[in-house]
Amino acid sequence: MSFPWFDPGDDPGSNFPELLRRVGLDGRDGVADVSELAVPHATTCVAVRYDGGVVIAGDRRATSGNLISHRSMEKVVQADRHSAVAIAGAAGTAMEMVRLFQLQLEHYEKVEGAPLSLEGKANQLSMMVRGNLQQAMMGMVVVPIFAGYDLRRATGRLWDFDATGGRYEEKDFVTTGSGSLHAGTVIKVGFEIDMTRDAAIDLVSRALWEAADADSATGGPDVLRGIYPVVATIEADGWTRVADDDLAGRFDAIVSELRR
Repeated sequence: MSFPWFDPGDDPGSNFPELLRRVGLDGRDGVADVSELAVPHATTCVAVRYDGGVVIAGDRRATSGNLISHRSMEKVVQADRHSAVAIAGAAGTAMEMVRLFQLQLEHYEKVEGAPLSLEGKANQLSMMVRGNLQQAMMGMVVVPIFAGYDLRRATGRLWDFDATGGRYEEKDFVTTGSGSLHAGTVIKVGFEIDMTRDAAIDLVSRALWEAADADSATGGPDVLRGIYPVVATIEADGWTRVADDDLAGRFDAIVSELRR
């Protein structure tokens, strides 16, 4: 193969993937473009503050392009007793990041004899997201939500992140994923200061329902298979996952309301 030459207006510059495409090595000749791989992606997750803590929730569907690759993926993961992570983006990369995050928090607590502060946990997760920037540039983006109960401030707190590792604390609620626009609209309309735990669970359930109704990548409750979103609350006493039987009743109430 001879050395490639380009006209001044057609020079790919320092863009190496573009150079490969220009010379014909774009995957058809053995060099794969990561952004075009059928990588499962996790989608819509939400978190809301209420009087006494936070509720964090996520649907169960993972998609590969226009295909449903997993129907029962758990995108909301307990990080430690008083915090949780909800993931959206490249599923494999996200789960690896969460497992490493759990290990780091456990290691810190064993070494120091006390858990890391909630803000320190958010900073640690931010560093991990920033460490994934190279893969994010190739399409393997991970954009998590971090939520927890701050024992020092005696309140629930929420953070969202961008692909570069930037972390942003949100006051009331946060959403991420392909259905975040629809879910965020529902929460914005229904949110109230000092909501009760039950009201917050109802609100995130309705938000995920509407997101699933408008976004094909977001999965709604699957009554046939008994698959419901993962919903958990975090209070001073720690993490508590809402039972599927409880969620089934709440979604039945949503269906009844819509029928009326």
